[in-house]
Amino acid sequence: MTSTEKLQSNLPFREKLNNSPKKTKVLIDYIYKACILAIRLVCHINGGLEVKGKDNIPTEKGVIIASNHISYLDPPLIGAALPRRATFMARKRLFTMPILGWFMKRYAISVDRGKTLPSTVKGAIMRLKNGELLVMFPEGRRSETGELMEGKRGIGMIASHSRATVVPTLIIGSNKALPVDAKWLKRAKVFVIFDKPIDLSIIKGTGNKLYENVSQEIMRAIGELKKRYADISS
Repeated sequence: MTSTEKLQSNLPFREKLNNSPKKTKVLIDYIYKACILAIRLVCHINGGLEVKGKDNIPTEKGVIIASNHISYLDPPLIGAALPRRATFMARKRLFTMPILGWFMKRYAISVDRGKTLPSTVKGAIMRLKNGELLVMFPEGRRSETGELMEGKRGIGMIASHSRATVVPTLIIGSNKALPVDAKWLKRAKVFVIFDKPIDLSIIKGTGNKLYENVSQEIMRAIGELKKRYADISS
């Protein structure tokens, strides 16, 4: 192995991709689009996927899609609902799973639930400043009851430092399509609703207090969205 090859082998995947042949990049994009089409088809057959508020998502620049989390289906559902390609924040255990791990390494950022690593935060901020769209679940994990939980400080930190547009998002029905402990999909219509971006510039505080305030404001916005569409989930 030459010195150049050794250097390439130690690069993060994204950097390898940037230095790889154009065909590889095209292949990665093709696989993503094919997966999105497949997810939309499955949703159509399984009860439908209705998307509201797409116009609230900026067509360019860094964007954080901040959503509630009620089912393991949520990440692919949001991906299928978005008009732009997304990068996902996902727990690190998924990166070691067969097949799924391959997709995670190419379309997601690994997150350690136990602690917020500086490298994870810096990586997310860098992607947002480079104009990417990042899907985050502020609660940090799936809600088994469907009720909103307290938001973690991490999203407040990333949103504050990146100054990216934050779009509060609500998923309805995914917990019916794939309930807790279910092994197979159940027929159910799913809604993904994107609200208007949040104005975070008015939030006061510094350091950890600021991050907590931003996180709380994001969860408040998602909560208001849930109240507004309560009749859909009933």
